[in-house]
Amino acid sequence: MAWYIIYFNQQWVGDHTAEWFGTRGPLARAVLAEMVDAGVYVFGGGLDEEPENAFYADATSGELIFGQGPYVNTAQFLGGLTIVNVDDDEAAKYWGGKVAEACGWPQEIRRIK
Repeated sequence: MAWYIIYFNQQWVGDHTAEWFGTRGPLARAVLAEMVDAGVYVFGGGLDEEPENAFYADATSGELIFGQGPYVNTAQFLGGLTIVNVDDDEAAKYWGGKVAEACGWPQEIRRIK
């Protein structure tokens, strides 16, 4: 068994109406319940959509510094993630596909080492 992260950048979500988002919630909750029932769910959650609400820790200078906002301002930032514990890449793709279909936007899937 191996852990995989299934995640998306906030910019991949696109512009949708509140009604559209309302239709996605039940689908996402159904996939979550399916993951739990299958025994593969480890953790998941959405992140605060405002990058300026982030903070960071940086010790690269030899001194620990904390700062407000993203460590680096970039065009894309993480929007949410799910971690699954599955047998192989194919199983990770299966669950990543289920999440992508439920959410309605792309997901990236990577093995956690």
